[in-house]
Amino acid sequence: MDKKILVAYFSCGGDTAMVAKQLARAASADIFSIKPTVPYTEADLDWHDKNSRTSVEMRTMESPEIAERVENMDDYSVVFVGFPIWWYLAPTIINGFLKSYDFSGKTIIPFATSGGSELGKAEAVLQAKTSPDAKWLPGKLVNGDLTVDDMKAWIKELGI
Repeated sequence: MDKKILVAYFSCGGDTAMVAKQLARAASADIFSIKPTVPYTEADLDWHDKNSRTSVEMRTMESPEIAERVENMDDYSVVFVGFPIWWYLAPTIINGFLKSYDFSGKTIIPFATSGGSELGKAEAVLQAKTSPDAKWLPGKLVNGDLTVDDMKAWIKELGI
């Protein structure tokens, strides 16, 4: 692989983090955890409560402030962006992450984890957050136990 690859992900429950680590190993990629400045509590994540922090964020599409930046984003030509599916979309922190960088000329590949939802319109919404010069490849919903070899096969399918 002659391209420098980054796997950037947001995870609350650990599932997306596990997938991101497998993907980073398979792609020989660097890894970056996207974290809010103010961590989410269990009450914040209660999607049954329409006034919980995440419910409000998803309703208003307000992105929380991100704790750290990828200092060398210009070095990467391929960026995998991982997240859990919330309300059939990516969490708003992913919107904030994508708007924080210039992805012109970069290839972006989303991946998501979910207990039952599909990627739905998440990809289209995310694409609108980046430069029109960014190249988006089809995303993947990753549920269950995928091995490093499974991830390598996906990367090969993508032509990365």
